[in-house]
Amino acid sequence: MMAEIDVYGVGNALVDIQTQVADQVLAELNIEKGVMTLVDEEQQSGVLSKLAGSPLHRCAGGSAANTIVALADLGGSAAYAGKVGDDEIGSFFLSDMRELGIEIDVTPATGSTGTCVVLITDDAQRTMLTHLGASATLTEADVEQKLVESSKYVYVEGYLLTNDITKAAAYRAMDLAKQAGVKVALTASDPFLVNMIRDEIWDLVRGPVDLFFCNEEEAKSLTKETDPVQCAEKIHEHVENVALTLGNKGSIIMHAGEAYTIEGAEANAIDTTGAGDMYAGALLYGITNGMEWQQAGHLASHAAARIVSQMGARLESKFTAQEVAQFAKMS
Repeated sequence: MMAEIDVYGVGNALVDIQTQVADQVLAELNIEKGVMTLVDEEQQSGVLSKLAGSPLHRCAGGSAANTIVALADLGGSAAYAGKVGDDEIGSFFLSDMRELGIEIDVTPATGSTGTCVVLITDDAQRTMLTHLGASATLTEADVEQKLVESSKYVYVEGYLLTNDITKAAAYRAMDLAKQAGVKVALTASDPFLVNMIRDEIWDLVRGPVDLFFCNEEEAKSLTKETDPVQCAEKIHEHVENVALTLGNKGSIIMHAGEAYTIEGAEANAIDTTGAGDMYAGALLYGITNGMEWQQAGHLASHAAARIVSQMGARLESKFTAQEVAQFAKMS
């Protein structure tokens, strides 16, 4: 079957609600700065009440969704599997994704759509409070076999592996991909997740995964190495491709036994939300649209720099076709 879709994403369907706050607000809410904390619906409602009157920005989000949006923004073709509730926020998520040309067709679940409140402080750190809501009910039945089979890559969010129901959906997507000869990309998602299910992630890296995304902290947790190059090399012994991000220091890409050191693009960071998701989306766009791995890495680095220079996980200043084409000419 000829691939019609660049990437089919599978992940949590959350509506991101972003706002800037003072450190004092975090103290008053008694939440740890700079990390993602899972909360229940009542806690999330309390946080939103605390923020009443503050300017809020919302968009369809979740880690894998952000990556798929990034790819679509660059001109790639995409589809997504994620579960929303039968409510206004769920309708917003679906329409927001579809307006970007992303194919998504899910039956809404009973209950509320998941949300992620992103509190951004003056030092550009983001503190996330996530209520998974209906996204935690994503099942194997929500993974569209025809969409998987017509894709070049299936991209799976590591967060799905923490819940038996969503884990089954993730494995279903990977199994279908392997049966159809479709490549599988997996993102580690979070150092805490790596620490919790390290053996399972290694099994996936050694098994169905063709491209593994991780940041420096996640790579060190997975490999027990301290040098990021050694981390990348150790992971690459078991998986064809590795993309290891190093924040403003750039990234390391391993492909076909070669290591590519990608420079960090200059940025005035004001919000690091979605930097890794943007990097993954841009890299996936590049490698599914004719770029060499090193060229795609340069595009991904600049895309990540652009996203941290603004508020939120959606590019305000999008790449033009001419800008993208310049990366395809790089050696």
